[in-house]
Amino acid sequence: MMNRTPAVRIAATAAAAALMLTACNDNDNGNGDAEGNGEGGEAAESYSIGITQIVSHPALDSAREGFKSAFDDAGIDVEWDEQNAQGEQATASNIAGTFATGDFDLVHAIATPTSQAAAQQINDLPIVFSSVTDPEEAGLVDSWEEPGGNITGASDMNPVSEQLELLQEILPDAETVGVVYSSGETNSQVQVEMLQEAADELGLEVQESTISASSEVQQGVESLDVDAIYVPTDNAVVSALEAVIQYGQDNDVPIIAAEADSVIRGAVATYGIDYEQLGYQAGEMAIRILVDGEDPASMPVETQSDLELTVNPDAAEAMNVEFPDDVLDRADVVVGEDVEAEDPADAGEDDEEDE
Repeated sequence: MMNRTPAVRIAATAAAAALMLTACNDNDNGNGDAEGNGEGGEAAESYSIGITQIVSHPALDSAREGFKSAFDDAGIDVEWDEQNAQGEQATASNIAGTFATGDFDLVHAIATPTSQAAAQQINDLPIVFSSVTDPEEAGLVDSWEEPGGNITGASDMNPVSEQLELLQEILPDAETVGVVYSSGETNSQVQVEMLQEAADELGLEVQESTISASSEVQQGVESLDVDAIYVPTDNAVVSALEAVIQYGQDNDVPIIAAEADSVIRGAVATYGIDYEQLGYQAGEMAIRILVDGEDPASMPVETQSDLELTVNPDAAEAMNVEFPDDVLDRADVVVGEDVEAEDPADAGEDDEEDE
């Protein structure tokens, strides 16, 4: 359904005019206009888009809403089918299979596991992903510049080195950094490798703790003995972020996050991307495919160039950390001033809801 017939122009011949009149009468909405028509009587384009999301947490939810906002702002009518795998890869695969046989124009896959499931099962529809850290390493594209298939999108590759440098600014005496991550998420493995490389250059030691599900996050973080903790954009960990934050508060161990939503939820700081804007960027790519006829195979994977420093003074105080004046002065977002922080006890309540 990618190639829709453009709005029909009234032909000059009387026969064509009569056919057009008949069509208009069949779709009359009672006001003399064809239902769904835009200005000038031309039929408005409409699309059907499936969204598959691996799990609910604020970052991925923001990406989803940003994607939809791009279509709203463009005035494009879309029938949405939004599905959430609730962290289960088997469910993500089932969703992809349903989309593959459904009547859709495009599929939007949010996060690496759902993007991999979609890529494995959907061959004749364009797929636009968001919140995928390294699409080439995940086997989604041939290369960042030339995806080569029916899939492209916007990556959430985060500046791990800069984030670790931020940690050293906030906690200059830190010697060890802990990281809990899911062994089944390719995006997390990529980030941990980047973390190790950056730590080696900065003279820091990294302790790793792997998990297979969100229910293991508390156990994973309690196995660490470190000066600070880094939280990558790992869906299983971010879904259970409150367990990490509670550990940081109880043990005076500051939490540095890979994205801003985790800082709003109680991490100390990050230098990272805006997930709503990332989703919006992916939405704009989808529009270029559907409306302008661009080919995903030749559309380079996009990243965000505008990064923001987000800090949470209340979280820092709760973890017995004091921000240097320079960090506060150059912060783009100060939680509590620019945005109201979420109570850890209340955070994640929406995560249990089906999308």
